[in-house]
Amino acid sequence: MRAGLKHRMEQLPLLADRRWSAYLLVFLLSVLAWAVRLILDNVFPPGFPYLTFFPAVILSSFLFGRGPGTVSAIICGLLAWYFFIPPAYSLGLQRGTAVALVFYVGVVSVDIALIHWMQRANKRLLAERERNRQLAEERGYLAEERGRLAEQTELLFSELQHRVSNNLQMVGAVLTLQKRGISDSTARQALEDASSKLQMIGRIQRQLYSTSGEQVTLDVFLPDLMNDLIAASGKPGVICSINAEPGIMLPPDAAIPLALIMAEAVANAIEHGFAEREFGCIAITLGRRGSQIELSVHDDGQGLPAGFDFTQASSLGLKVARTLASNLGATLIIESADPGTRLTLVVPTAIQECLTTSPNHSPTL
Repeated sequence: MRAGLKHRMEQLPLLADRRWSAYLLVFLLSVLAWAVRLILDNVFPPGFPYLTFFPAVILSSFLFGRGPGTVSAIICGLLAWYFFIPPAYSLGLQRGTAVALVFYVGVVSVDIALIHWMQRANKRLLAERERNRQLAEERGYLAEERGRLAEQTELLFSELQHRVSNNLQMVGAVLTLQKRGISDSTARQALEDASSKLQMIGRIQRQLYSTSGEQVTLDVFLPDLMNDLIAASGKPGVICSINAEPGIMLPPDAAIPLALIMAEAVANAIEHGFAEREFGCIAITLGRRGSQIELSVHDDGQGLPAGFDFTQASSLGLKVARTLASNLGATLIIESADPGTRLTLVVPTAIQECLTTSPNHSPTL
């Protein structure tokens, strides 16, 4: 009920599109006020000619607006002047009559003005409320559109990542097929190494970004990559532990080479360090060391062969690792440990600023 009354109040003034109906109703309301005043003339004390006319003017202004209210004020004023202000039944103008008329004009003018200002303020409030409602709807629509756009972008990015990764792995598979037709062992080994590197880059590309397109931190990215490497190695007995400091993030041009070097170290540990057994342990640590980022890969395998010189190694994987480390301005060390082998990569933190200012930079394999 209260809501219905509020709604009707918001519709004032009434009959705004049918003004003649409003003026007719105002005339009838003024006549009704005159009739009530005439009937109660003997009841009312003398000197109050406007008692029933003031409510008629106020009601007319409130229900139908300033124009009909003004017409009601004129009609009621004339009726009161003619019938109830001495000399009665005439429009004679005496001193007392003039004072009564001035008083009447002042009161009804203030009443009509106040009601008009109130209704104008109400209209402005309604207009503002409608604008707010439209803005809320537009914002809701825009929020829905942004949500749909974000979802579509996420799907497109995920599809792009999937296609890029698949294409790289497909090229690797083609190289694997191609080596079957080559009898030279050196060429076959080179094609096999190239194939494995391309497939590894495909895995890294897939896992480096979240589905929303944001790059993930290394402590999230490296464990997932490591799980893939161990699963693809065919040696489920190999156990890998990763201790990565949270929150470390490098630009892609630095993160991908770092991941490739780590993957090369793990692959060498599985292929050479654990060549004669189906089990082993690989420990990976990543953390900040002052102004540098240090990656360490330590396995408990059979260790490096006698006289091993990393700088002179001719395998494709180690050549790639040396080249990537050189491009990063990083220090790469492969040394014997007790037991096994340890690879240490020290990346200067300044590499992030350097790569960020060189958007066309890419690692050279």
